[in-house]
Amino acid sequence: MAAPRGVLAVPRGVWALGFVSMFMDISSEMIHALLPLFLVGTLGAGVALVGLIEGAAEATASIVKVFSGWLSDRMGRRKTLALIGYGLGALTKPVFPLAAAPLEVFAARFADRVGKGLRGAPRDALVADITPADIRGVAFGLRQALDTVGALLGPALAIGLMLLFAGDIRRVFAWAVLPAMIAVALLAFGVDEPRRASGVQPRPAPITWSRVRNMGRPFWAVTAVGVVFTLARFSEAFLVLRARDIGLSLAFAPVVMVMMNLVYALIATPAGHLSDRTDRRLPLAAGLGVLILADIVLAAAPNLWGLLAGVALWGVHMGLTQGILAALVADAAPADLRGTAFGVFNLAVGLAQLAASVVAGALWSASGPAATFAAGGVFAAVALLGLALVIRRQAGAKA
Repeated sequence: MAAPRGVLAVPRGVWALGFVSMFMDISSEMIHALLPLFLVGTLGAGVALVGLIEGAAEATASIVKVFSGWLSDRMGRRKTLALIGYGLGALTKPVFPLAAAPLEVFAARFADRVGKGLRGAPRDALVADITPADIRGVAFGLRQALDTVGALLGPALAIGLMLLFAGDIRRVFAWAVLPAMIAVALLAFGVDEPRRASGVQPRPAPITWSRVRNMGRPFWAVTAVGVVFTLARFSEAFLVLRARDIGLSLAFAPVVMVMMNLVYALIATPAGHLSDRTDRRLPLAAGLGVLILADIVLAAAPNLWGLLAGVALWGVHMGLTQGILAALVADAAPADLRGTAFGVFNLAVGLAQLAASVVAGALWSASGPAATFAAGGVFAAVALLGLALVIRRQAGAKA
């Protein structure tokens, strides 16, 4: 019989990790889809503060990923750190329905993102450890797709519960605790880690900065690409605020996250499969082109249909880029530094997202949403030009 191919060839452990991500994302997105409106409408925060909170939260996750990735390489084990990270994320969820001030939300988001940082790099390294190199693109695409299904179901549940509870955001936040607990239980009892990841022994000595610095030009080139991409894409919280800006009701504002994540989930796995059979940078370039269109549409959107079109394009961009960037990191990183490599990569892009979100919030406060999305389009165009020049230069060098 012919060996399985494509999605059917993806190891069971990757599927299990995908479902863990899905349930945690259901929980997180039930909160995240309403959090900007909760901060602005209920707690009285400004849009610039929302940008700062979101950017700082993601930067925190990225900084922690460096240490968790390094530690998972040093220990030679990934699951324990991932379990601690998912557990911390679950413990923060009850804080949101009880928050009485923006500072409490900031503290909960900070702790939640520490948990994300603890689990992210070890989980991604574990996916790379257990997946054959020739199907890494589809494996990362599948895990990202399942994660995104959770990000789709979370806002959909938030809409349903908002209607059921007559717009009581705090009660919706309280229900978000349940899927987080399911995610932790599924990881604890449903995921088996190999005794040694791909035959790699735990490192007996600390990993030095000089070793990290010398991980190779391919890895640092991928990191540079990831940073440029992230500077062109700020937090999705601004999509929710844009929905409210055009007059969408509080209960239905999360529909933008449903739309974005539906498209994202549909695109991620086929894009990863395609990247296994071609130059991975080509789908990345296409993703940047789509992001430019998304920013143009969102800047000019006069009504709900224009908003949904822009959000759908944003989802196409995410599907074409996020899983492929992870596969590129796995391709470029040394096997015994894989966790560290994911941590360093995510630190760099997290700091870029902090900068992008702070700038987006300041632009929104000063000049309105059109200026925010127009600036995003300009950054994306610059990033696309840079990526095209890199591809052309490398193609010329090989000729």
